[in-house]
Amino acid sequence: MGFLWKEIPLRRRRSSGLLSMDSNLIVTEVINDQQSFESLIEDLLNFEVFAIDTEFHREKTYYPKLALLQLRWGERLAILDPVSVDVSKLSLIFETNSLAVFHAGAQDLEVLSRATGTVPSNIFDTQIAAGFLGMRTPSLSSLHENLLGLKIPKGDRLTNWFQRPLTESQLQYAASDVRHLLDLYNELKEQLNELDRLSWASAEFQTFSEKRVRSIEPSEAWHRIKEAKHLNKNSRGVAQVLAEWRELTAQKNDIPNRFIMSDLALVGVAQKKPKNLNDLKNIRGLDASHSKGEKGKQLLKIVERGLNTETPPVLKNQKKSLKPEMRPAVTLLSAWLSQFATDKKIDPALLGSRSDIEELLRGENRSKLQTGWRRDQIGEQINDLLDGRSSLSFEDGRLVIENRGTHS
Repeated sequence: MGFLWKEIPLRRRRSSGLLSMDSNLIVTEVINDQQSFESLIEDLLNFEVFAIDTEFHREKTYYPKLALLQLRWGERLAILDPVSVDVSKLSLIFETNSLAVFHAGAQDLEVLSRATGTVPSNIFDTQIAAGFLGMRTPSLSSLHENLLGLKIPKGDRLTNWFQRPLTESQLQYAASDVRHLLDLYNELKEQLNELDRLSWASAEFQTFSEKRVRSIEPSEAWHRIKEAKHLNKNSRGVAQVLAEWRELTAQKNDIPNRFIMSDLALVGVAQKKPKNLNDLKNIRGLDASHSKGEKGKQLLKIVERGLNTETPPVLKNQKKSLKPEMRPAVTLLSAWLSQFATDKKIDPALLGSRSDIEELLRGENRSKLQTGWRRDQIGEQINDLLDGRSSLSFEDGRLVIENRGTHS
């Protein structure tokens, strides 16, 4: 059965601008049996908003391993033990329109996708939301302090979450991640509504969810190797086949691909294109076991296959170079966007990156600076600058846009 762990004061009311306790308590439950978990699911289905967080390990595995899952809804807070409970039925919740509240949830989404086969269809991320109020990538503890006037307990986030039984300090730390997350959600939502920016944040949540980390297609794994863009045609073929073999082997054995072969060694083999075991020696970063015996012979066969396959094109995500004369424009636009974001109290990282500016200047239609709320806020000014109808100048140490038509 699930068991009660500790009573924790949760509900708060505003008093003289501060958050103060009242006498209402909720109970934190540790769920480590299937019957209690399924009862939890039935209750959770009745709620439109819930907070969620995960603890996981992935240092020695290819796939992240869910070690703990924390939920807060209504007057309940539950810590689920996925070692003892099949949490896949959480998909029943995720497939509804219930709102899942995360803080910096990118990795949580990846872990949940792996554990349940899906992710919540409707999310709110407190870190992203805070960015639309001018906070720059705030931590969970800073949001507690700045918005709720609370300090959450410090714990060892690098603790062994697969330890059983978990210590009280581990449970305290895990529970603190969701204990006041719904309070943060309500506060952030209220402030976003006051500034008429909730729709901006909602659009960003959707983009964030769609861009969550997905499984790598083994045949395209070589695109993730930085040095691959410098390889010649024949070497690219070897790199592609080697990276595919490495990824499939890592997935099959559920170990990090670096345990199979490092990027450095992979690029070294692709460059040297060895034809015999002796050629494998002294390739930088290559484990000695790969230069002899069956492992060495297998590696040579992979290299041969790479040399005989159709040469893959240059990296698919390699972008056209920006014209040299446009590089100063990147710097100027970047400075102006940063100032605009600061003036409007938006995290500059949310408004646009240097890469987004370069995409825009290359004339790529996908630049997010020309879509959605960003287009509404800055699209016209940027178009006027690029078309020569206005220019940037300094005034009292600030970059300002001037209409060129008003000057002789």
